[in-house]
Parts: sequence; structure tokens; C-alpha cells
Amino acid sequence: MCNEQDLARWAHEASMTRRSFAGMAGAGAGAVVLTGALGGCVTGPYDNRLTEGAVSFSTADGTMDGFFVRPSRMSSPTVLFWPDIAGLREAKRSMARRLAGRGYAVLVVNPYYRDVSGEQFADFADFAGNGGFQKVKPWREKLTAEAIMSDATAAVGFLDAQAEVDTARGIGTQGYCMGGPFTMRTAASLPDRIGAAASFHGGGLVTDQPNSPHLLVPQMKAHYLFAIAENDDNNQPEAKDVLRDAFSQVGLPAEIEVYTGALHGWCPPDSTVYHEAQAERAWSRLLVLFENALA
Repeated sequence: MCNEQDLARWAHEASMTRRSFAGMAGAGAGAVVLTGALGGCVTGPYDNRLTEGAVSFSTADGTMDGFFVRPSRMSSPTVLFWPDIAGLREAKRSMARRLAGRGYAVLVVNPYYRDVSGEQFADFADFAGNGGFQKVKPWREKLTAEAIMSDATAAVGFLDAQAEVDTARGIGTQGYCMGGPFTMRTAASLPDRIGAAASFHGGGLVTDQPNSPHLLVPQMKAHYLFAIAENDDNNQPEAKDVLRDAFSQVGLPAEIEVYTGALHGWCPPDSTVYHEAQAERAWSRLLVLFENALA
């Protein structure tokens, strides 16, 4: 999982990552998007392939905001995207656009909406180098198991109300870092809607607490992908076996793999430990999961 020692190291590498990601973002600009009426405040430039915009919707605790991108000319299966500790930012929007380009309507939520709205950090280098861990700590403390499950229910309700969403198909959910266990709580709270879920370098999937995410597996119906960082596995080698056993006991498919050479946080392109080859392999496995499980 993320910790302050990791962040100190990442902050040292921040300038290199910021320059690298800026180049990637610039190269990909212009591949999107068309503004549309999405049932919330919406902004976005134009293109004939995707529709994107900022959205907001009511929850039990206020108004959640996020970024919604979808194919412009088709009814689409849907994905609820939980970001990592640095929250909603351009790297996550870019990842959502890429998935939307494969035919999915993708909602990236702001998990910190109870305290702040929209983007709080330009990229992970900004987060790591400017006290991000301390800033988000009080926000994260409000993300209890009950709060996450309530937020997931509200987000799925928003998605199912969109005319562009194919509600006859199951919903996928994916999460990174702290978002990994959020997908498990989502799948458990909405078993009849969540058909597939993926955790990438998720932290806290298996704990010794009575509300550990792995204990929710019997409540799920989703097919799963767990892409585990090598150093996370080194720190908690038993977690993968606990997960395998939990899914085996209920007969649910789960692909659980340690990605050799990949460190915690390797998937987002603005991460200082971004591992392109392993990130691309994780991406390809995500596509297979959604294609097979969201039919």
C-alpha cells in the first residue's frame, strides 16, 4: 500500500514523471470528445467518437462529482472507476477515455466529495511532492465500509438512469490502490448489477478486521481480476492465497496474479513507478475480463 516512505521516494522523482506524463497527455489530446446532457453539470470539447463531461449526483451524504465518458453513438455497458489515493485527475480521465474507446461508458468518481470537489492534484507527482498524504488523510477517514457501499449504490443508480447505458448488461468496476478494496465493497453491495471487478495494486484487500473486504466474497456474483504488485506480495504473501480460497469456496472465477517487477502504483501513467509493459498486460487482462463477464 501507499505509505509516507514511498511518497518521499516518489516525490524525489516527481519532476521526471511530470515531464513524461505531460508528453503523453499532449500526444493523446484531440482524441476526444463531444459534450452531451448527462444529468449533471457537463463540460467538454468536441469529437465524433466519445462524449465526456463532468457530472454530479446525489448521495446519502451530499453531492458526488466525477467524470463520465462514453461512446457517442451507441448504448454501452458501464464501468464504475475508483481512483487511487491521489483522486480524480487527468491520468484517470485519460485511462477512462481509453476504455470508453473500447465501447464502455466509464464513470470516474471523486471519492473525496464529502470534503472537496473535482481535481485536487494535477498528477501523482503533485500529490507526492506537496503533502498529498497529509491533505487526504482526513478525507480518507470518512471512507468507511458503509460510506463506500452507499456511494457505490448512488453511483450505479446514476449510471442506470443514463439513456446511453445498456442496463441489460452487468456493470464492471475497477479500482487502483485504495480503490481496489472499494471494488470489492461495490461488488458485494450490488451483486445483481456488478458482473465484473478488477483491483490493480489494491491495498487492504485482506485484513484481520471483521469487515475485511475478502470476507465479502460470498455476497458477490462478479468475476474478478486481482493484479498484485510484487512488493505488495512481498509484504503480505498470504493475501493472494486467502483471496484464491475465498473465491474458490463460492465458485466464482478470479484471476489472481503477482506482476513481476511491478511496484505498488505501477498502472497509472503519471505514477513514478509506472511500468509500461506490466501496465499494458494488466490492461489487456481487464479487457478480457469485461468482454467475458459483461455479456
